Amino acid sequence: MSAILLRLAGPLQSWGERSAFTAVRDTAPFPTRSALIGLFAAAEGIGRDEHLPDRYDHLRLTVRVDRPGTRVIDYHTVGGGLPKARTAATSGGSNKGAAVITRRHYLSDAVFVVAVSGPDQSMHQLAQALRRPHWAPYLGRRSCVPDEPFVLRSHVEDPETELRCHVPLSRPVPAGPGEHTVDVEFLREDPPPAPSMPGADVLDVNDIPVSFSPHGRSHRMRRLYKSVEPLPQTLAGPQHTLMRRLIDYAHTEDSA
Repeated sequence: MSAILLRLAGPLQSWGERSAFTAVRDTAPFPTRSALIGLFAAAEGIGRDEHLPDRYDHLRLTVRVDRPGTRVIDYHTVGGGLPKARTAATSGGSNKGAAVITRRHYLSDAVFVVAVSGPDQSMHQLAQALRRPHWAPYLGRRSCVPDEPFVLRSHVEDPETELRCHVPLSRPVPAGPGEHTVDVEFLREDPPPAPSMPGADVLDVNDIPVSFSPHGRSHRMRRLYKSVEPLPQTLAGPQHTLMRRLIDYAHTEDSA
């Protein structure tokens, strides 16, 4: 078993939680498994109507919330003011006519570091695809382009230690005097390692993808464990050096 480390950062992210082509397009407060599996499938060139590989079922995800971001809502219109024949098309082949109004929710200035763990062969194949994707990755919606560095590491043996002790933290140094740790939220698919954090909130979320078909999307439930854990303050560092520290961390693997 090994892991890939991804940094999901950008001006906007949106991780649809309950809505599907409705007037309100919501977002979960963290990257969903469905969105991440979709990102992996796109990188590997797997179409929406194709069967998802069974190897995706064996992937384990751990999310470190560096910055939760700020929720913003975009009042969005499509079409309107034109003859019906020149307005947005429907899936049935006709046209919508009047303007279509949606309210699209985003996370602004959020940053997540995700450890994707699985069998070595699967991780090697996925890492290659993420480095040279068939279809470009995006953070929940096509308009949400990820910042660089996107792939922090393509092979780590101990993702827990990397997330807790080594990956630079995208947030300012705490202002309080004498502070040596920073409280950081984690979301895991397995209980947090004892005894580092014995208590965790349990969440049930409906985001395991069964099918991405546009006319037959379906999902299953999974359990998440949310905990807040103290990390070394040294991971935070000055913000004006963050990009250099991230690049140096990512390039350490290339030079190893």
